[in-house]
Amino acid sequence: MWWQRTRAILIARNREFYRDRAGLAWNIMMPIIMILTFAFLFPSERDKNLFEVGIVAPDGEIASASSPFLELEHIRWIPYASPEPAIAKVGRHQLDLLLDLRGAPSYWVNEGSARGYLAERLLRTAYAPEAENVPRRRALSGEPLRYVDWVLPGILAMNLMFSSLWGVGWVVVRYRKNGVLRRLKATPLSPLEFLTAQVISRLLVVLAASLIVYLVAVLVLHPPMRGSYPALFLIYTAGGLCLISMGLIVSSRLRNEEVADGFLNLLSWPMMLLSGVWFSMEGTSAIAQDLSRLIPLTHLVEGARTVMIDGGGILDVLPQIGWLLGLSAVFLGIATRLFRWE
Repeated sequence: MWWQRTRAILIARNREFYRDRAGLAWNIMMPIIMILTFAFLFPSERDKNLFEVGIVAPDGEIASASSPFLELEHIRWIPYASPEPAIAKVGRHQLDLLLDLRGAPSYWVNEGSARGYLAERLLRTAYAPEAENVPRRRALSGEPLRYVDWVLPGILAMNLMFSSLWGVGWVVVRYRKNGVLRRLKATPLSPLEFLTAQVISRLLVVLAASLIVYLVAVLVLHPPMRGSYPALFLIYTAGGLCLISMGLIVSSRLRNEEVADGFLNLLSWPMMLLSGVWFSMEGTSAIAQDLSRLIPLTHLVEGARTVMIDGGGILDVLPQIGWLLGLSAVFLGIATRLFRWE
């Protein structure tokens, strides 16, 4: 039966992984070390040398908005189509101030934020010659979000990406080089069954490793978890499936580990830099943001932050889950089509 053949490969692959003590330890220790390093390097919530102000412009373009406040320098202006997502960021101290220039202008400021206080003073000073036109004030409150809290979902996603890509992309190439696939070809095992076993095996490993890393982070750093755990599980599962399937495409025909390593680096580093793991893509160039939307890791990181930081549930991350599962099916289909035993 196909399931018995798939199960046999799955069990063999799992045994191979947990017997490799060094690889297992590295998959768990590397992200933990990174999280603790960022907690040490960035003890406060954000860089203190720059104001960040959200702008809701009438037509969505800051350049066409009219306000004396926009003439000030040394402020990072971040456009928003609507105020709702930005209001939540003001409450978490991720934005120093939010200015809505549609209709009767108004602004939101967190009364507990020192940077928000200074940004508000700058705004009111900019409007001083025409004090009657000062935007209406709307006060907020909320605790600051530490950088380590913000970066944790991204580090978990990045670790899942590296473990998924190299865990199948590099290993399957090694199987081909060592003749393991040639021997499996003589069995009734089909390419789809073999690849399915690889996907299931690696998914169990990366989810287990991610859970251990998350639990250590919770015990040491007490990061916020405002959303649904089932939603968090689903978004990381969908992300793992997608990235593992992508790794299978790389391994479908290559015969050399060094070449596979080069291809995997070519995939992973742009994804890591453009997906918002380390820094927000808000305020970056339009081209960078468009490229970011094409990257699976972006949707994984975005969905995880929606759950952990914004308090989202399953319905809130359904678009990201659907996109990742759709890509998983496409990638697995391509990998099956391209796969060669030798």
